[in-house]
Amino acid sequence: MGRGGLGFGGPIVKPFMASQAIRVENLTLSYRRHPAVHHLSCEFQVGSLTAIVGPNGAGKSSLLEALAGRLTPTTGALHMPRLGCSAVAYLAQQTRMDRSFPIRVLDLVMLGAWPRQGPFRGATVAQRQQAQQALENVGLVGFEDRLIAELSVGQFQRVLFARLLLQDASLILLDEPFAAIDGRTTADLMVLVERWHAEQRTVIVVLHDLAQVHSHFPSTLLLARERIAHGPTALVLSPDNLQRARLMAERWDEHAPWCGSDSSAQVAQQAQLPA
Repeated sequence: MGRGGLGFGGPIVKPFMASQAIRVENLTLSYRRHPAVHHLSCEFQVGSLTAIVGPNGAGKSSLLEALAGRLTPTTGALHMPRLGCSAVAYLAQQTRMDRSFPIRVLDLVMLGAWPRQGPFRGATVAQRQQAQQALENVGLVGFEDRLIAELSVGQFQRVLFARLLLQDASLILLDEPFAAIDGRTTADLMVLVERWHAEQRTVIVVLHDLAQVHSHFPSTLLLARERIAHGPTALVLSPDNLQRARLMAERWDEHAPWCGSDSSAQVAQQAQLPA
């Protein structure tokens, strides 16, 4: 979960009132001085439901990690709302998770309440009831005492969504939450995503399924390390924009010298693409 989502200090991340948007300003994220996200500027409005899409290696997961407070910006700034300790919920891809740890389903769901209860206080009766209700909401009544290693991929994802329900966050970040799960589970979990949106929570989801994006997400950020387009989904996912994103990803030079401060227009020119 994203307990550390607001934990940056210094000038890189600038918190302000929660009524304001999340603002990404000229952001570069890098690994070993190779940019994963390059000079990105955009805003996520309060209560918005946004899909982040783009080719493989486009920086989608890196951007989500930065929003969750798990990746420090190389340059630029993240202007984040000032929220409480449990206000950012981050769900990573299942492929990054170790399911061999011997923990029961109910105990894993209860971890969603940990930011509020702290390390030295036990769960309250109310929180246990909320955990039971969360499992009911995701269709897993009767699974409380099972070990997570005994679950299918879809069942485990339902458990992780139940943990998100218990966290009750204002900002929810999901990285490929529907990958490798069956259609019924996807439909059930999408109902929860749309419920969060109706509750005016800000939800940002990395996805690959463009049909799913068209059907359920009013706003989309198309990323190819740089911003290709951001706004209403129908406009962002135009054939021209999708082709531009693909070409940008194909022509990106992994061995180019560190830019430090060059603009997106300069990089686009180097890639022989329209700025």
